[in-house]
Amino acid sequence: MAKSGFAKATLKSFVERIVRLEEEKQALADDIKEVYKEAQGSGFDTRVIRKRVIPLLKLDSADRQEQDAVEDLYRDAVGIGRR
Repeated sequence: MAKSGFAKATLKSFVERIVRLEEEKQALADDIKEVYKEAQGSGFDTRVIRKRVIPLLKLDSADRQEQDAVEDLYRDAVGIGRR
């Protein structure tokens, strides 16, 4: 019986932590949406920020350079060059 009580308490603790973290995650997502709205209100293209700039910032320098080189190669191959 002691193990069962321990398992219930442990499970309850995990579930409560997950619920709290999900709430925090939603609050952060709402905050991020607000920042995008502010950027848009200041005249910035939030699609470019979201799809191009933020992902690039998440890469380290070597990965970013490699990705740029591959993208340049592919653009050249299909005839759309860079800028």
